[in-house]
Amino acid sequence: MNLRWTNFLTLALVGALSCGGPHLNDFEKSIPIKGGAWSYAFQPSVQFNVTDTTAAYKVYVVCRHTDRYAYKNLWVFISTRQPGDTAFRKERFELTLQDNLGRWYGTGMDDIWAQQIPLYTNLHFSKTGTYTVVFQQDMRDDDLKGFLDVGLRVEKIP
Repeated sequence: MNLRWTNFLTLALVGALSCGGPHLNDFEKSIPIKGGAWSYAFQPSVQFNVTDTTAAYKVYVVCRHTDRYAYKNLWVFISTRQPGDTAFRKERFELTLQDNLGRWYGTGMDDIWAQQIPLYTNLHFSKTGTYTVVFQQDMRDDDLKGFLDVGLRVEKIP
């Protein structure tokens, strides 16, 4: 009976460890926005390391904002520099934060909302090494009130 119980616990533990949870190859970092107002001049950046160019990755913008954020979307320039390069590649994205009925996407607690917005769902990096990503808001307001932080999440697809 003890051996059967031990085998059951071992299988249960192996099963639990193999399911869900963050992967060791995931990266996520957010940069706080001082005073909850993102100005044009503030361009937060993150760096992450890629060691496997044969794998595919999912890349997300992660952000937190309050109900005070006045828009249903966010226009943002995202500039990326590959390892060994001196120049950045700059792209403009529209990130949708609300549905057509004015409901925020993501998860909320009180008046704070956290979102993961997909940029790429099957990206292959061409070089190993450290990548740098810079965010620049491109809205009509110089100070975007209600924005708390912005960052990047990179997930290696198993």
